[in-house]
Amino acid sequence: LGPRWRGVAGVGLAAQGGSAILVDRADGRARTPMQLWNDTRPLGLLGEIAARRPAGYWRRLSYQDAPGAGLARMCWLRRWHPGLFGGGNLYVGAGEWVYFRLTGVWRQDAGNALQIGCYDARRHRLAPGPLRLVGADASFVAPLRKGHETHPLSAQGEAVLALPAGLPVAGPYIDHEAAYLAAAGAAGRPMLCSLGTAWVGSYVQEQGPPPREGLNLVLPGPTGRGDLVLRVMRAGTGTWDWALATLAGATGRSGLARAEGVFREGLLPPDGLLALPWLTRPNPMNPARVGGAGFVGIGPQTTRADLLRAVAAGMCFELARTLEPAIASGAVESVMLCGGAAGGWYFRRLLAALLAPRRILWLEDDQTVAARGAVQSLRATTAGARARRVRRPPAPLRRRVRDEYARYCRLCEALAAGLGDAMSVVLDGCGKRKGT
Repeated sequence: LGPRWRGVAGVGLAAQGGSAILVDRADGRARTPMQLWNDTRPLGLLGEIAARRPAGYWRRLSYQDAPGAGLARMCWLRRWHPGLFGGGNLYVGAGEWVYFRLTGVWRQDAGNALQIGCYDARRHRLAPGPLRLVGADASFVAPLRKGHETHPLSAQGEAVLALPAGLPVAGPYIDHEAAYLAAAGAAGRPMLCSLGTAWVGSYVQEQGPPPREGLNLVLPGPTGRGDLVLRVMRAGTGTWDWALATLAGATGRSGLARAEGVFREGLLPPDGLLALPWLTRPNPMNPARVGGAGFVGIGPQTTRADLLRAVAAGMCFELARTLEPAIASGAVESVMLCGGAAGGWYFRRLLAALLAPRRILWLEDDQTVAARGAVQSLRATTAGARARRVRRPPAPLRRRVRDEYARYCRLCEALAAGLGDAMSVVLDGCGKRKGT
């Protein structure tokens, strides 16, 4: 920004939740490397931790059937660094660590606390009980952020950012919460669909409990009403990366260019060719192994291009299967797309056909959407994202997409009925839908 940097009037901070690092409480000095939310090394400990409380305890606490992964991370870190679990250290994530570097104040958002496993989603407060299960207490994590509170930039923050001490610093926000604030500034009552590493649909539910099925992160409503529900889908960009590498034969820009050519030739696979996109879910035939994905309808004439189209369609079908009940409930006026895969016109076209007649928007500046939302409390006009409406596909394409989606739902229901509990670990209870 050059000389314009001196005109900065405030700072907002958003970060991925669920990361983990042990730090010195007094000065923030790192005592361990940082684990990101998708580090799977500690996750084998979750079953043991869940069993330390009766069935139903975790759902009463957080609307989820299992503890937060952060409790497993604490157990894992204690095994490797037992001497660091004491009064002089703190367990924090990336957002809290940077916020402390800027303000000298320890704060965490509810989304991060939920992923740690120490958040009471019904009462909107920290819960010490889960922490005691892993030999910690509430003082071992940062206090919760209160609403949209800010703190002044500290002298240390002044040195970090080369900005005057005393400027207001807002946050830390979980990235999905901040992004929702930006989306809400562009349209009323949106559902923001982030098509990134994990595909997530975020919306405000003003009345009633969140859906029982699936993985839902329930946070305080950032606009002052209801709850912010983050519905996490069981497919994401990791599935698409695999498809590009394996079926298009390239990754990165080359893979996207090859996919572009495939979809220019045709948007959908042959009728009845379906992809189940659950690459990172347990294998229903052997839940100890990861890999619940598969194809149905392959014949000797099936090509890699057909399979690539089937994966893209399957990911969109999974989004609709997971989010359609909330979209149809009346809580949502429009659906906004952002994140990596939203940049593919074929994903936007498939979703516009699936979710019609609902209004579908694409956030053109989605690379900055979380940054915009993080300054909402400082300047609302800056927070509002710019959205462009996705054109509704013609009726014949809409009908064909909906027909294939109906087949996809019937397949999910048949698998859920036939495999029972073995399939429930893949579907998270979302497979038994009526009226599809």
